[in-house]
Amino acid sequence: MADPLAARDTENYQQEYVQEFVDKWDELIDWDGRAMAEGSFFIEKLRELGAKKILDVATGTGFHSVQLLEAGFEVTSADGNPVMLAKAFENARRRGHILRTVHADWRWLNRSVHDLYDAVICLGNSFTHLHDDNDRRKALAEFYATLRHDGVLILDQRNYDALLDHQIQPTHNYYYCGENVRAEPEHVDEGLARFCYSFPDGSTFHLNMFPLRKHYVNQLMREVGFQRVETYGDFKETYRDTEPDFLINVAEKAYQGDE
Repeated sequence: MADPLAARDTENYQQEYVQEFVDKWDELIDWDGRAMAEGSFFIEKLRELGAKKILDVATGTGFHSVQLLEAGFEVTSADGNPVMLAKAFENARRRGHILRTVHADWRWLNRSVHDLYDAVICLGNSFTHLHDDNDRRKALAEFYATLRHDGVLILDQRNYDALLDHQIQPTHNYYYCGENVRAEPEHVDEGLARFCYSFPDGSTFHLNMFPLRKHYVNQLMREVGFQRVETYGDFKETYRDTEPDFLINVAEKAYQGDE
């Protein structure tokens, strides 16, 4: 591509997650390191909210789906990229699990997923792949529609406010724990965050993502119908806006006072 910064389209991720990058993705993540960094945050939060049946809409290579299965949740694993989905199935099988997988585009999620869930999780900074405001609204509405009346959406994102406003570099303490693997922003503006992923063998890959601001995401969630939205920073309830690498948004569907 003549101008890599011009790739600001929701469909772009399909070309970015090629087989070679997907095969290396677990080097970037390091499942054991990530499990230690996260602790039991998502498991405890889901249990606290009474969720048992979970739809993981951004399965990736399967990390959270496997974590939740091993914690006793009923999990359906969805992803828009078939290469990622195949890798997740393979990873889970090596750990003694058979994933229930669905290939689905979030914007038309309920064409592919015909069930109701206690919780939808969209993790790993995945929502940032949607470059268009209408796509984001449509996806959130689809997540909302597949939840039970008292269901919850848990969606995370990089702390793009810190990147945009303060040029604070991510520390990778939580999500990117792989040895000698670098994930760094090459370009950030209000409409694009381009990250470069460098591996020990010299290979590099790029992802073009939309820099989601915290207030904007919270507002979208409320506009599609979620009644209560709380944001956590790097798995803590209190934080200064410039500190966390990642923000975790927990959006509840039920009205305040619902039984």
